[in-house]
Amino acid sequence: MSELNDFCSRHVGVHDETRQEMIEALGYERIVELIEDAVPAEIRDDRQMHLPAAMSETDALDLLKMLMAQNELVKPMIGQGYYGTKVPAVIQRNVLENPGWYTAYTPYQAEIAQGRLEALFHFQSMVTELTGLDIANSSLLDEATAAAEAVALARSSKPRGTTVFVSDKVFVQTIDVVKNRCEPLGIEVLVGDWKSVDPSAIDGLIATLVQYPDADGSVEDYAAFHQQVHAAKAKAIVAADILALTVLTPPGEFGADIAVGSTQRFGVPLGFGGPHAAYIACTDALKRKLPGRVVGLSVDAQGKKAYRLAMQTREQHIRRDKATSNICTAQVLLAVMASMYAIYHGPNGLRNIAYNVHYMTLVFASSVAAHGYRLVNESFFDTLTLEAPGQAEDLVEQALAAGFNLRRMGPDCLGLSFDECTSKDDVMGLLAIFGVDEPVMPPEEALAWDEVCERRSDFCTDPVFHCYHSETEMLRFLARLEKRDLALNESMIPLGSCTMKLNASAEMMPLTWPEVADMHPFAPEDQTHGYLDMLDSLSEWLAEITGFAAVSLQPNAGSQGEYAGLLAIRRYHQSRGDAQRLDCLIPTSAHGTNPASAVMAGFKVVPVACDEEGNIDVADLKAKAEASGAMLACLMVTYPSTHGVYEATIKDICETIHSLGGQVYMDGANMNAQVGLTSPGTIGADVCHLNLHKTFCIPHGGGGPGVGPIGVAEQLVPFLPGHHRMEPRDGAVCAAAYGSASINVISWMYIVMMGAEGLSEASKIAILNANYMALRLREHFPILYTGNRGLVAHECIIDIRPLSEAAGISVEDVAKRLIDYGFHAPTMSWPVAGTLMIEPTESESKREIDRFCDALISIHGEIQEIIQGQADAEDNVLKHAPHTAELVSSDAWPYRYSREKAAYPMAALREHKFWPHVGRIDNVYGDRNLVCSCVGMEAFAASQSGE
Repeated sequence: MSELNDFCSRHVGVHDETRQEMIEALGYERIVELIEDAVPAEIRDDRQMHLPAAMSETDALDLLKMLMAQNELVKPMIGQGYYGTKVPAVIQRNVLENPGWYTAYTPYQAEIAQGRLEALFHFQSMVTELTGLDIANSSLLDEATAAAEAVALARSSKPRGTTVFVSDKVFVQTIDVVKNRCEPLGIEVLVGDWKSVDPSAIDGLIATLVQYPDADGSVEDYAAFHQQVHAAKAKAIVAADILALTVLTPPGEFGADIAVGSTQRFGVPLGFGGPHAAYIACTDALKRKLPGRVVGLSVDAQGKKAYRLAMQTREQHIRRDKATSNICTAQVLLAVMASMYAIYHGPNGLRNIAYNVHYMTLVFASSVAAHGYRLVNESFFDTLTLEAPGQAEDLVEQALAAGFNLRRMGPDCLGLSFDECTSKDDVMGLLAIFGVDEPVMPPEEALAWDEVCERRSDFCTDPVFHCYHSETEMLRFLARLEKRDLALNESMIPLGSCTMKLNASAEMMPLTWPEVADMHPFAPEDQTHGYLDMLDSLSEWLAEITGFAAVSLQPNAGSQGEYAGLLAIRRYHQSRGDAQRLDCLIPTSAHGTNPASAVMAGFKVVPVACDEEGNIDVADLKAKAEASGAMLACLMVTYPSTHGVYEATIKDICETIHSLGGQVYMDGANMNAQVGLTSPGTIGADVCHLNLHKTFCIPHGGGGPGVGPIGVAEQLVPFLPGHHRMEPRDGAVCAAAYGSASINVISWMYIVMMGAEGLSEASKIAILNANYMALRLREHFPILYTGNRGLVAHECIIDIRPLSEAAGISVEDVAKRLIDYGFHAPTMSWPVAGTLMIEPTESESKREIDRFCDALISIHGEIQEIIQGQADAEDNVLKHAPHTAELVSSDAWPYRYSREKAAYPMAALREHKFWPHVGRIDNVYGDRNLVCSCVGMEAFAASQSGE
């Protein structure tokens, strides 16, 4: 490689002497020889990727700054679900810009995730009390997809239902996504006036969906309507504005069964559409089928309060083809920001913000009404729709010249939405445009909604929402929570299939630039040239890397990418008169989202067997494909396989599917082992989703955000996701045209700084690191699956089962003991129960890889002590791991082994030690005593006292 001052050498963890040591340890002189043996010759692609030449960090930042400077920042008053908000500086600096928060992984290992789990618990509490419902999850992707998930949740209680009614006053992007989600399932979506519809007259009614306040801004009383909905044995869904709920009646108090919405205006930047944390809350009766993740409260081995993901077996994607949702992620980082915004302001502060927004809206409304303009909506919170016959467009243009983006609604109407960032000067400036010299000043206590819609119940009642209103206290609270989590700033996170690599500071810096953070997704196109150029460039580069004709950046998670890719295949077949092609072949080793996505896209799942080496059983695949015949739609395949091996038969597999008229969908989870060496297009795939939060450096954020764009071959290009803001206008899979647009700058920066050579080098080093690790571990743990010459791809699976049988320990015991050594456990018991799947990535140094291997080898020794009778079969360091500082320093020590062995099994830990905040968490107790919001703390206390 080149000089150490280039970015690639900063991104890649091994180089020079250590790199050569690892190559030689594997029996090679050059890395190219390793790659030739590891990557099948049949799929290798030696073409030169046509990408920009690699730039330094400084030059890349300067180029992006120049590009994004083309954006014209105009004060957004467009609304439609996106609003200006003030990100508290203490939250921006200590959460959004802090790698201790943004580089953490999904909190499956709860003992080292207590900080973000607590933050998410408070998010759930906030949502539960604001909506007046029984339970909330820890976030979804955006408001529109949350509404679609709510429809699926409602259908789970009425599976034979055929129809959903959606108010025509629901945001247009939400209507589009709900329609798109319902069509493959054969569900009819009726859109109309909720005031004139009779729910009892709609056959097979599953649910109704209304907006609160609605798209025109009206605050409506839906109580009587929801009584009719329930009489029709359907569910009532409300999409509700989170800030409005601080002053308006909660949906749960006027008959809603499910509430959804966005928490964007709780301190999360606009970001041209995302990422933003959506919420979903429901009644207790629906909780077992609630999509996404729920944080619950349990106890650890010492009886200390501990947070964990509750009811994990109810996560939808685990149910595979029986699932009603494919969601396996969340928007954790953004949900943390929203919860901290609520904690920082407290309920009184949130109400003050809401009343201030409303009062400015009221002043403007009263003033223009007195000047002769007619309000379409007489009731409102923050949004107005005005009639201005023949002059609406001119008023919008005058407002634009004065620095305001209003909502264009044609020649006779226009809309305005006020928000936290609207000042008194803004109101006066707008009134001047409408010809108003002297504003009408209503009484400060005046409200523009019916008394029945006024909130009377409390919210954010837990003490946490009342304690941290000074910056000093908030700073310390955030620091305490951060220290309870293990993230990449502490040690490597060697998760197989999850690619926890470097998220470089230079890649992250642009996120909070105003030209990136403050752009409304529905701003006029001529104000967004910088964003569009950046996104177009990224799409072109990803197409070049993957060997595809085009890429859509709209899907805002891997699960959404799967869904969008499968929809493209389905619509391609329909366009050719092959609507009967609905059989989707999926290997049994596939991630649960694959079959879940297939069912959502309207396909029938046909499982394909794997052989003893973990590869697709080609004979079984060919038999199943031939049996499907003219019914064959596609194959879903992950490459390299979920077992960490390059399957040499992959091209033959793709050709088999194509020969029978099917398409090949490739899960791009393992793209980290393809870039620059091969590509989905070269292999024969027709569509592939990419996890930009894996291969292309967007951080995991503790379980989100993610981006899951899809690349497609030429024949599928017409079937990429559309949006009402772009062409095609239908087929949207999420709310914004470009999904979580703002975080795409991270991947843009990564590609620009790495260049083609650097990207290829990253793949090679990922393979080198994985094989070096497998070499070091194989004497102690069997490597379950290997390819040519015993090599693996970018990850490997070690088999714990022989040791489990001999010593009576579980793979979970090994995972928890790794915490005592300062490491996050690898992927546990997937894709094979009783195993650990390990991926070191290209970013880790030989020193860190050796440190991790040393820890696992030391644990192997501890297991041998049990086998040899030197340690008790039950009272040993693995069974009681992890050990907290509180336990080790207590006067009482209940175990036969020493405190030193528990806490300092390796000498290096005396130099630096990560202490888990809690000991082993009791999962069974947590599920039997479900507490998932602060409002349930009394129940938790009662369960603790035995009442």
